[in-house]
Parts: sequence; structure tokens; C-alpha cells
Amino acid sequence: MIDIEYIRTMARYSTWQNTNVITAGEALEDDERCEQRGAFFGSIQGTLNHLLWGDRIWMARFADTEKPRMGSIPESIGETDGWAEYCLARAAMDVQISDWAGSLDPAWLEGELTWFSGAMNRTVSKPKQTLVVHFFNHGTHHRGQVHAMLTAIGKMPADTDLPFMPE
Repeated sequence: MIDIEYIRTMARYSTWQNTNVITAGEALEDDERCEQRGAFFGSIQGTLNHLLWGDRIWMARFADTEKPRMGSIPESIGETDGWAEYCLARAAMDVQISDWAGSLDPAWLEGELTWFSGAMNRTVSKPKQTLVVHFFNHGTHHRGQVHAMLTAIGKMPADTDLPFMPE
């Protein structure tokens, strides 16, 4: 289904796009980033915090890294306290993801991962390859929501097309 090169490419893409939305978000005041805009996680800041939370929970499962600060999906919108903290945490998470992707043994992709899902309140097992695809898809989905919110207020991020990712 997927291979190491897919993972490395998607790690690079995620970093590129996280930087893209942060750059566009820099043009906003804190209250604009926190304004409720009708998205599932409410605001630009809330959605970005949820995405960071999701990356942290999956990396904790994939690579035994530190778990997110917040304990549940509803609480995920408070993963960081403010824009500056978010930007630092996002950059650090992107480095962790890139380092993981860069050193991943192809054998790791074989088999299933078992974890306790707080969202489902039970132990779950799924193929690792499926979970890695979900991990990157989750980020693309929520960055897309942020892109739409930014575009709606006239702060459109730069290109998002994978074929145009810088080398």
C-alpha cells in the first residue's frame, strides 16, 4: 500500500503546509485567530491546536514520543496557550515527524498497531500502513479547513499542491 518514500514525502509536505498556514496566520491578530468561524473545532487557533494534538497522539503511538498535553479530542483545541507557543510546538513536532520518517525501518510498516482509543473507549488494532495514511490525511484535512477560514478573511495561504512542493 505505502512505502518509506511515501512517508518521507508526506512528512516534507506536512512541514511545508504547516509553515504555509502559519505564515498566513501571522498576518492576523490573536483575537482573529481565536474567532469562532463555524469550523468543527471553531477557530483557526482551535483547529491548528487540534491538528497538533492529533500529530502528538499518533507520534506517541508510532514512536513512543511524548503524548499531547490535553487528554481528549474535545480538549485538543487548548493544546497550546497562544500563537507563539503554538508556532514553537508546531515546528518541534514537524522536526519529530521528519526525524521519524527519515529513520523509519520499512519493516515497521508490517503488521498492526494496537492502542487504547479514548474516542472509542476501547482497545483498537489496525494495520500500521492504514494508520500512517490516516495520520497524514488528518493533517491535510484540518489544514484545508484552516486554509478555507484564512481565505474567507482575505489571508489566503500560498500554493498547496503536492507537485509544486519545493525540493
